[in-house]
Amino acid sequence: MPSRSRAQIVATIGPSSCKAETIRAMAENGMDVARLNFSWGNFSEHTERIISIKEAEKALNISLVIMVDLPGPRIQEGKGHTYDHSEVSALTDHDRECIAFGVEHGADCFALSFVGNVADVESCRKAIAEKGGKQTIIAKIERTAALEHLDAIIAAADAVMVARGDLGEEVPIERIPFIQADIIRRANAAGKPVITATQMMLSMTESPVPTRAEVTDVANAILQGSDAVMLSDETANGKYPTEAVKMMEKITIEAEKHLSGGKRISIDHAGARAFNLLKKL
Repeated sequence: MPSRSRAQIVATIGPSSCKAETIRAMAENGMDVARLNFSWGNFSEHTERIISIKEAEKALNISLVIMVDLPGPRIQEGKGHTYDHSEVSALTDHDRECIAFGVEHGADCFALSFVGNVADVESCRKAIAEKGGKQTIIAKIERTAALEHLDAIIAAADAVMVARGDLGEEVPIERIPFIQADIIRRANAAGKPVITATQMMLSMTESPVPTRAEVTDVANAILQGSDAVMLSDETANGKYPTEAVKMMEKITIEAEKHLSGGKRISIDHAGARAFNLLKKL
């Protein structure tokens, strides 16, 4: 394989990318983590996607990290969505079913949606343990409540995600760049991996090339200290999933040339350059 970025590329598997040959092409071009978004699809569809991921791993003789992204108290509203503000816990009964599925099918980590406090992380960890799992937890920072308890959540979780989509519904959108920088800084200081996500190259759902602003966004996330950057609709539903991964990898490699100091990411197995606790079990 060609030279790879040290930061990881997370790509969401969906209708546009669920075939083993597409997953293989994305892995060859930089994908390290295959994200399964459980807000969409059913267990049967996700089973087929996991089978395709494992087929690609076998064909390439590599390991891909499988991330199960839990839906949480999400409420779909037409083309958009919100969450049930009346829910005390971010972990729902359906999330528990998803955790049981993920443990059974060998997922490597769970992304916990709409985290509000440390108790949410602890509930998720308990639910994983009850099913006999040892998966790591990525706390998605997408609520003002999470920002109020940020340091404690970072300490309790194994990694955090700057989930800019829902966060942009909670705070004035002009604050997002500065909140992102603060979350990354605090995660770096705590030695916890941090993923920057949402609309990083959204135009590539329809276009084979990103906008210049999107290229700058991805590069800045790396320069700020992100350990991973994530593709959502670009690879799940877009027309150019492999091209999106390839472009994100190219931008990340270029950005890393301009980093001062060393990154804490290490290559510890073929294919997936796992950082800290976001790795294959």
